[in-house]
Amino acid sequence: MTPSIGIIGHGITSQRAASALHTAGITPRIAHVRNATELFDCQAVIVASGAPHALLVSSFIAQGVHVVSTSDNLADVLALTDFDDTAKKHNSVVVAGAACSPGMSGLLVSHMSRAFQSIDEVHTAVHGTGGPMCARQHHGSLAGVSVGWHDGEWLQRPAGSGRELCWFPDPVGARDCYRFASPEPVLMQRMAPELQRITARVSATRRDRLTARLPMLRKPHAEGLDGALRVEVRGLRNGKRHVEIVGIVDRLATIAGAVAAHTAIALATGTTTSGVHTLGQAALPNADILDGVISSGIELHQFVGN
Repeated sequence: MTPSIGIIGHGITSQRAASALHTAGITPRIAHVRNATELFDCQAVIVASGAPHALLVSSFIAQGVHVVSTSDNLADVLALTDFDDTAKKHNSVVVAGAACSPGMSGLLVSHMSRAFQSIDEVHTAVHGTGGPMCARQHHGSLAGVSVGWHDGEWLQRPAGSGRELCWFPDPVGARDCYRFASPEPVLMQRMAPELQRITARVSATRRDRLTARLPMLRKPHAEGLDGALRVEVRGLRNGKRHVEIVGIVDRLATIAGAVAAHTAIALATGTTTSGVHTLGQAALPNADILDGVISSGIELHQFVGN
C-alpha cells in the first residue's frame, strides 16, 4: 500500500520534498499552515513551513501522526526535543532537524562512522541558502549566540566569530566560515553522546556579519544558487588517529527536500520507536534514508589527501 504523506508549506523546500516523493512513486497531500488539520489522517507529515514548528508539531503528535520537521532554528528545535515523552504517549515519531544541516549531516556521520573504531569529533560547515525563509534564517543566525560541545561541556560563543577557512567540493571551493546559531551541535550530541567536540559553521561575507542584527538589505533570492555541506569526522581507526571528510554540492533546498521526503517514507513504512529523534540516531533506518537521498540525485564527494 502506498503510504499517505502530507506536506505543510508552499516554499522551495516543500516543493523539493514533493518532487522527491513523486520520484519515489508517492503523491503527497500539500496544505498551507492554516489548513494543516486537513492532514491529521496522514501516516506522516513533513513540516516545511517557516519556523517556529513546535506548536504545529504538537498538534500532530496529539493525533498520533509521525512528523518530520525541517526547522533549523535553534530555539525551535530545542522546543521540539522537549516533546519526547508526549510523542511516546501518543505513539508518534518526531524527527527534528531533518534538512541539510542539521539533517543530511547526521546521516553522513552515521555513514562515515563505520570507517572508525570510535569517533570523538564532528565538525560541520554549510554554504548557501534555500528559499527566502532559509535566507532570512541564515541572516539572523549570524547574530546572537552560537553553541558548541567541547570536552563534555557546552560552550557559548558570539555568532559570527571564530573564522575558519573551509574547503567545499568544486565549484564552491574555499570559503570563510563562522560560528552561527545552529541546532546542529545539540542534535549531533544527542545522536552520538560519545563525541567530545562538535562545531558547526556557516560561510559568510564581511557584509553578512556586519548586517546580521539589521533587517536584510535586499530581498532574498527565490532559491539560492549552489550550496554545499562539509562534514568532518575524527576518531580512531586501527588504533591510530583518523580523519574522514565528505562533502556535497547542490542547492540546499534540494538536499533538505530529499532528506525530509525519504525520512517521511521511512516513518510511514517502518516501525521506528516512538519519541523525538534526530537523523543519525540508531533508532532510525539511517542507511535506508541515505540510500533514498542518494537515489534522488544527491552526490557525495570524499576529500582525499595525505
